[in-house]
Formats: sequence, structure tokens, C-alpha cells
Amino acid sequence: MTSIDLLALSAARRWDIYGPIHKGLRRAHGAMAARLGSADYAADLRPLLADLRAHLEIAGQHLAHEEDYIHAALAARAPDAVATLEDQHEHHRARFAALEAAIARLEHGAASDRPGLGRVLYLEFSAFVAEDLLHMLHEETVTWPLLCALFSDEELMETEQAIIASLSPDETIATMRMMLPAMNPEERTGLLTGMKAGAPPEAYAAVIEHAARPTLPRAEFADLERLGLAA
Repeated sequence: MTSIDLLALSAARRWDIYGPIHKGLRRAHGAMAARLGSADYAADLRPLLADLRAHLEIAGQHLAHEEDYIHAALAARAPDAVATLEDQHEHHRARFAALEAAIARLEHGAASDRPGLGRVLYLEFSAFVAEDLLHMLHEETVTWPLLCALFSDEELMETEQAIIASLSPDETIATMRMMLPAMNPEERTGLLTGMKAGAPPEAYAAVIEHAARPTLPRAEFADLERLGLAA
């Protein structure tokens, strides 16, 4: 898939099932890598490690959602197309196990060992981020064009809606907290407009109060207020 081909799909405004969530993951990966890199490993690490575990849980849930919905749909029409994706996901899961082991060593290690253990955790997470960035690039430049060739926009939207419907309220808030600040204004407006039209009012209000308001800069939240999307 060339840059020209991708531009053609974008110009045609094909349904982008990967773009928004991947933007959120890239931003969150970078923020967590920065925190791990600048952490004082002699201090109280409980908040940082709790946030890291929560981040890895979201990343793991993302893999499962892709497998249960996107991979399942793709396998029905192009059975050979999912092998590479599945291999990459299994490698991610091995990396998650290594990260959990690194977290546990840091939690239970001697105080004198914590700076070194913290560096190991930071490098282990950095390796995961590097691999995931390449994986998401593959999905957006190889898998997404294939999905566009095999499925209509309506079918891709249905698949995405099935993923959204499978999320618990807490998963929805966590996902939106990650996605909304990573989106550009047009993407954010489109997402929230559709959500306000289709979601129960109380669910939409929860997204605004617990995801949009805490994560968006004041000027960007004011844009939502101006558009009638903040209530």
C-alpha cells in the first residue's frame, strides 16, 4: 500500500476503524514512557505502577477486541490475512507477561536495587511501545486497506459499534479518556456528535464529565460547549 493509495482512501472518507483508537494508544504510550523515564524510583511508586498496570490492561483489551470482532470478520472473507496479526498479538502478550514480571521485581526488590530495576522496566516498556507502533502501522497501512476492499463502510461501522457495545461503562470512560485528547477537532466533533445522537443521555453525560472535561485543554472543551456537545 503506497502513500498515494492511502490518500485515496482518506479522500474517499472510508470508515477508519483503526485511526482514532490508535491515536489514543500512541499518545498514551508516549505519556507513560515519559513518566517511566523521569520517575524517581526511590520514591513511592504505587501510583505510577497502578497507572502502568491500568494502561497495559487497556492495551490488552484492545487486542482482544480486535481479535473478537475485526479479525473474526476478516477471517471469514480472507482467511490468510489474519496470521500475521495473530502472531503480532501473541508477541504482545508475551511482552505483557515480561512487563508484569518487571513490575513485580520492582515492587518487591531491595531499595538499593530499585534504580536498576526501574531502568529495566523502562526499557521493557520502551520495547513494547516500539513493537506496538510498528504493529499499528501495519494495521493502518496493510490491514485497513484490505478491510476497505472487502467490506463496505456500513459493515465496518457495524463492526466498530459491536466493539463499543461490548465495553463496560468503566472501559468506555477509560477508552474515551485516552482517545479524546489525541483526536483533532474534526474527529472529536464527529465522534461526540454520533455518540450524543445514539447513546443513552446518562452514558453520554458520563463521557463528558469523566473523559472530556478532565482531559481536554480549556479552549478545546469550550469548543465542545459552543457546539452544544458538552451537556
